[in-house]
Amino acid sequence: MRKGSTIYLIIIVIVIGAIIIFAGNFRPSKLEENVEPTENVAEETENVTVPEEEEKEEREETPVEIHGKLSVEGTDIIDENGEKFQLKGISTHGLQWFPQYVNQEAFIYMRDNWGINAIRLAMYSNPNDGYKTELHQIVKNGVQYAKNAGIYAIIDWHILNDGNPNINKESAKNFFMEMANLYKDEENVIYEICNEPNGDVQWLRDIKPYAEEMIGEIRKIDDDAIIVVGTPTWSQDVDVVAQNPITGYDNIMYALHFYSATHKDYLRQKLTTALNSGLPVFVTEFGICDASGNGNLDIEEADKWIEFLNSHNISWMNWNLSNKNESSAILKNTEKTTGWTESELSESGKWLVEALKK
Repeated sequence: MRKGSTIYLIIIVIVIGAIIIFAGNFRPSKLEENVEPTENVAEETENVTVPEEEEKEEREETPVEIHGKLSVEGTDIIDENGEKFQLKGISTHGLQWFPQYVNQEAFIYMRDNWGINAIRLAMYSNPNDGYKTELHQIVKNGVQYAKNAGIYAIIDWHILNDGNPNINKESAKNFFMEMANLYKDEENVIYEICNEPNGDVQWLRDIKPYAEEMIGEIRKIDDDAIIVVGTPTWSQDVDVVAQNPITGYDNIMYALHFYSATHKDYLRQKLTTALNSGLPVFVTEFGICDASGNGNLDIEEADKWIEFLNSHNISWMNWNLSNKNESSAILKNTEKTTGWTESELSESGKWLVEALKK
């Protein structure tokens, strides 16, 4: 019995030892299976979500995200929060000549580095100046790039050498009907229906009837976007318009253009008269050279203009985004279409960047 008991005990010890060894070898592998997926999921979650959260924290809201749909109240532009708002930016040159500057990178660069909140897209209206319907696509591209960048887009029917807006009225009507159908639900689009009426053109006889017809066509489609109307004498006679403005529509503004080496205090007096009459004015184009877009600069007078405009919450768009060999072009000695250094800016360009910071 003793011997048998001993053998029996030995067998029991061996079995128990085997079980312990087996259990010891088994548990780590199970723990490994349980732990590794948890660690991997945590690692993958960290890799996916943390950068997104950091990006959201660092990303600043765009002008359109902050201010939304704009409207006109009295002489002011106001944002969707009911606060006064001032548009500041730059106009392209003619899209038929300088389409390369209508690109996504340029709009974002100017927004982030210069502080623009708007871009003006200059579609020349005269076939003799290169107008053709194929150019509409560049405008559409520009509006989309502006939307992506969160800035406002001014669609400019750029009357100049055609003088009287009624000359190409049917083309204008087709153009704005096309644009309004595309952008009636967008927050960032403004229509400028006649850049600079000039020559033998009068407000009551020529411009106002054209504007009323064009506004009526746009309002059939887009009932609340801001519409800017040009004024006589290359958009200078806002005092004349103030005596008999367009009625029956909301969110209508009137253009005033100046070039500081030519247009001085007498034109600011016209603007003051218009403002005192309650006329909402938008400076959709200006330069700091003479009225030809070339010649010497008058920075002292330009500073007076900007101080006046800023103090009266008047929006302004500088002319022009190009490397054309003229004083008003903001670029020089470069073919780059974005990311410009200070040395690639003209004197007008350097002044503009500083004016935007004010």
